Amino acid sequence: MKDPKRLLRLSIIGTVLVALCCFTPILVILLGAVGLATLTGYLDYVLLPALMFFIGLTIYALWRKKQCDAGGGTSTKSARSSRHE
Repeated sequence: MKDPKRLLRLSIIGTVLVALCCFTPILVILLGAVGLATLTGYLDYVLLPALMFFIGLTIYALWRKKQCDAGGGTSTKSARSSRHE
């Protein structure tokens, strides 16, 4: 992704969704409602690594946005204008 703001937005949304599924019974209720309650025992094996991944992605996106704001990275405006020239 060339736009660090978009990456940051997506990583924060992912982190919030996975955190909701980890710390609230939303996913357990949904799986029980559709008849897949036997899968609830395996949720820790999926949700905790997913949460760590999205937290890491959020940290990376913040670092990348900070670099881009400081002028270290290419902004999307300059990348777009260079393609059309």
